[in-house]
Amino acid sequence: MTAQRTPPVHVDGPATRITAVDSLRGFSLLGILVVNIAFLASGYRMAGLAEPAFGSTLDWAVRWTVTMFLENKFYLLFSFLFGYSFTLQIDSAARRGLAFTPMFLRRLAGLFVLGLAHAVLLFPGDILTTYAVAGLALLLLRRITPRTAVVLAIVLTCVLAAGFVLLAVLAGAGLDLAGTVSQGTAEAIKSDASLAGSAAQIVAEHLRKLSLIVVLRVLFQGPAVLAACLIGLAVGKLGLLRDLRAHTAALRRLQWIGFTAGLGGAFVYTLSAWTGMVHKFAGEAVDLLTAPLLAAAYAATFLRLLPRLPRLGRALAAPGRMALSNYLAQSLICALIFTGYGLALVDRVSPPLEVLIAVGLFAGQAIYSHWWLRTHRYGPVEWLLRGITYARAPGKAITDPAEFPPRRERA
Repeated sequence: MTAQRTPPVHVDGPATRITAVDSLRGFSLLGILVVNIAFLASGYRMAGLAEPAFGSTLDWAVRWTVTMFLENKFYLLFSFLFGYSFTLQIDSAARRGLAFTPMFLRRLAGLFVLGLAHAVLLFPGDILTTYAVAGLALLLLRRITPRTAVVLAIVLTCVLAAGFVLLAVLAGAGLDLAGTVSQGTAEAIKSDASLAGSAAQIVAEHLRKLSLIVVLRVLFQGPAVLAACLIGLAVGKLGLLRDLRAHTAALRRLQWIGFTAGLGGAFVYTLSAWTGMVHKFAGEAVDLLTAPLLAAAYAATFLRLLPRLPRLGRALAAPGRMALSNYLAQSLICALIFTGYGLALVDRVSPPLEVLIAVGLFAGQAIYSHWWLRTHRYGPVEWLLRGITYARAPGKAITDPAEFPPRRERA
């Protein structure tokens, strides 16, 4: 397949799916897992500290690599795709003559409940509830122009970064806003004991952590997610992902700008996270401004490479179509490995082994997703969420062989 061909689509009922979008979603899901597994596996990482049992050169190399190249990048990619998919859902409802607002509100309610259950039972770092709240904002802003959406996203990002600069200044003036290392260590020890305990202890610990990070969600991740969603909204309104060959120059510019500024900012952020050479709040401010650029460079590179790597596109498209099911399954499987729900290996697995587990888990999910989608139109949780959205059970079996052709090059 040549790079000049328009990315093909496959049929999804009356609407169409862009395979490149599904593949990019699968790629993002892998990056999110590699980042999240460290926090699922360690109370120290949730407290912002390195696990004291793992201090080898390889351990630190993995920490630096994940922090610099992956952390705070892939959830932005996923948020971008959430905003982009929002425009596709509006178009789909219009084609079917359905009232969009009540359907989307039911969808957001279902997403919020799923996220809340996920946070309480499996992982307090859940982002589904944040998407549900951001979705309300998208619903209110759905009629804005692409230009206004981009401007609003930039303003949100800059205001958020300015807030962290202010926190850095206040901390420099002597205010203890981030806590001490000893406080973080005590927090991690307490967390480890609970996570390795009974189911009741695990749930209680998750509830306690939720009460501690709610401010982080509201003041930091929420606005960052909304900003990325707004960029996705703008791209969706313009239909830019439907004909990638027409935007090669723009993708190339994103790569140059994103990798240059994004990697520089990521290095500053990594220094702030692990060395103290840059104040943590200052590092967060720099990362807020540059992580979206690096995420955009990743997306541009991925989309430009896809036509040359059709097998990679096919491999990632299936887990991307079942992203919600796979995201929740990742937390469940990791909970069985690292907490008292199963093996209770919390803080007993090294960073390199965590990454290997993440890659192996995702590979298994990719295989399972391909198998599942041969006989089902949607993933299990996607099926449930569609039922909530449309207030009826959606069809399960594939009736159109073009729905998911197993051999045709589609990316």
